[in-house]
Amino acid sequence: MGLLRRGGACSAVLGLLLAATASAPALAGPDHPPRYDNPLSASFADTFADPVIVRGPDGLWYAYGTTDPLREGEKQFHGVPMARSADLLRWTYVGDAFTPGQRPPYAAEGAGFWAPDVRWVDGRWVMYVTVTDTTVSPDGGDFAVGAATAPTPTGPWTFADEPVVAPRPGGGGGWLWTIDPSQFTDVDGTPYLYYGSYYGGVSVTELSPDGLRAVGTPTLVAIDNKFEGSYVLRHDGWYYLFASTANCCAGPATGYSVHVGRSRSPRGPFVDREGLALTASRAGGTPVLTQNGNRWIGVGHNGFLTDLSGQDWIVYHGIDRADPYLDEPFGINERPMLIDRLDWVDGWPVVNAGAGPSDGDRPAPVTTGRIDERFQGVALTGWRHDGDWRVTDGQLRGTGTLTHHTTTGGDVRAEVDLRPAGARAAGVTLGDRVDVRVDVAGGLLVARDGHRTATAPLPAGFVPGHRHHLAVEVRGDRLVATLSPARLGDQLAVVTLRLDRSPTGRLGLVAAGGVAEFDNVSVARLHRPVRRTVPAPRVGGILPQFSDEFDGDLGTPWQWVRPDPGATVADGALRWPVRSADLTGTGNDAGVLLRDAPTGDYVVETKVTLDLGEETVRNYQQAGLVAYVDDDRFARLSQVAIWNTRQVEYGYELPFAGQPVYGGNIVGAPAATTWLRLAHRVDPVTGEHEFRAGSSRDGRTWTWGGVWTFPADTTPRIGLVAHGGAEPAVTAEFDYLRFHR
Repeated sequence: MGLLRRGGACSAVLGLLLAATASAPALAGPDHPPRYDNPLSASFADTFADPVIVRGPDGLWYAYGTTDPLREGEKQFHGVPMARSADLLRWTYVGDAFTPGQRPPYAAEGAGFWAPDVRWVDGRWVMYVTVTDTTVSPDGGDFAVGAATAPTPTGPWTFADEPVVAPRPGGGGGWLWTIDPSQFTDVDGTPYLYYGSYYGGVSVTELSPDGLRAVGTPTLVAIDNKFEGSYVLRHDGWYYLFASTANCCAGPATGYSVHVGRSRSPRGPFVDREGLALTASRAGGTPVLTQNGNRWIGVGHNGFLTDLSGQDWIVYHGIDRADPYLDEPFGINERPMLIDRLDWVDGWPVVNAGAGPSDGDRPAPVTTGRIDERFQGVALTGWRHDGDWRVTDGQLRGTGTLTHHTTTGGDVRAEVDLRPAGARAAGVTLGDRVDVRVDVAGGLLVARDGHRTATAPLPAGFVPGHRHHLAVEVRGDRLVATLSPARLGDQLAVVTLRLDRSPTGRLGLVAAGGVAEFDNVSVARLHRPVRRTVPAPRVGGILPQFSDEFDGDLGTPWQWVRPDPGATVADGALRWPVRSADLTGTGNDAGVLLRDAPTGDYVVETKVTLDLGEETVRNYQQAGLVAYVDDDRFARLSQVAIWNTRQVEYGYELPFAGQPVYGGNIVGAPAATTWLRLAHRVDPVTGEHEFRAGSSRDGRTWTWGGVWTFPADTTPRIGLVAHGGAEPAVTAEFDYLRFHR
């Protein structure tokens, strides 16, 4: 597979955007957040793969990672390591979820636990986790999804006796990859579990109300051989399926990235920005996060959180390309935890406005507000009482109204953890006009502004005795109130209301008709959304002296590495039969057709027709562009058959620790005719050559992927390739090779 990084003519713009953001005042406070620098886990771990973060009932943040050693040289595997933070910046390791030897009854001795997902389900914490080896088969590879429950975010964790999803036999032999679980609760209260990987694809199944058993019939939502590491959230009425693609763990050639599709149903079908289904053979998927040319490669397997300002963030792991392994080459891939801003532009999520993973000083998530109340003491300082209110055991309990002395106004986000418990209704007020309540008696989430009212039904199985999270956002004259289990992108009810005017006044808590419980009350300035993405690489005029329209023969500018006499030029096209050969590893028997590239920044493009059909296995027939130094250092952008799928793969090989290492990154979806681009830029600081990959199905709408780099002391040439398999016979047809300044 391949890899992507920041590159092309837009790289300077991306760099300026990131630098401008990083130069903001380093003031701390609710309106001037502190700053951070990836990796987020540096204080307690060298590697912390497959991370997720939740906010606990104590107002602190908790992170969970996959079973690995935490530090270089440690050699001790941790059974789902856990860390805690008050501000999402400074983290402390707080132990492992599972002690050595602790495992569910169905797990084989020595089983590991991968990719945890922690949720608040049915009034308790549930951790879904991949169990890597079970007693179903003595041959291993019989993955299952397990679950453990706990009263607090740090445990004690107790495994359920049976797997949530048991090992599944594979149609091609062995066991389907039943890994990477992610839970989601829909607005009707139905809990779902997403799971799966390259062998078997990603599926969704309904869960029992307690979240511990798969029920009903699963639905395939993302095709096999392309996606894993799924995560679903609901935003503006759409369900977004985030999934990682390409290889997670190829050291310095790792090309993992996150793609997305959306649907009106949690069961799909999920389609990308171009309307292509994630279940199609020419599988869709719009890039959300991919490497950009800085230190971070292999960025993927994401979680999600929302800070107190309402800004969304993506948490994920990445690999430092200068330090890709833990302890020794070709051992455990070193994948620390990273976090970056997740923006929504025209209904689609992108990281840092499309600039990709950050490396450098950045504004941090907002974790303090104008009002921050966790009720750790017993006195209600700063609150005006109207009714019976008291604080016991870190919880505010009461009936009536309770008003904070701080005046708020403008665009704000107020949020609270609440348990309606014995009250008829409970919620928050803003000023003397805006009132948002969970109406238990009426089964509604209700928002009022004077004479205006908007409602949304609560799920049929709503349990008022369980803790829920209520967030109220006001931007201009629009109010949005969201009720969720634990602020992780799953919504139980959403209400939108147009206001007469933006409310100004004091925050209030209200409980009517009985006692309700409140905690983690905050008011913060609402985040300012990003409206535009950073520009794509700019394509200027053609450089005719470097380009070829294939209206003559392959003249002097072209040079062969291993000539292929089958490649011919006629009628304005280069026709090249796909050979059973390759460039990866030590074989190096594929032909490469090259020419010198211009100096400086440029974009090179080709249009290639390669009819690989659909669905059938044609490994690994491909054709496309290549940036080439030698047989052990190249970046290959091609449309390719990978088992039953057809993908645009941006593969990369480099020499490392005495041997070639190959990995890949995925760009857009191919068609029978696909347009391919490489945008080249020379980094002004390091002198590195950066190549960013782009693909198009029509030559007009482009999907841009990641960046691969070449050392400053190399001179990459640009060329074409057609290889990977001779059966069935197929010929690649190149219309042109054009260089643009």
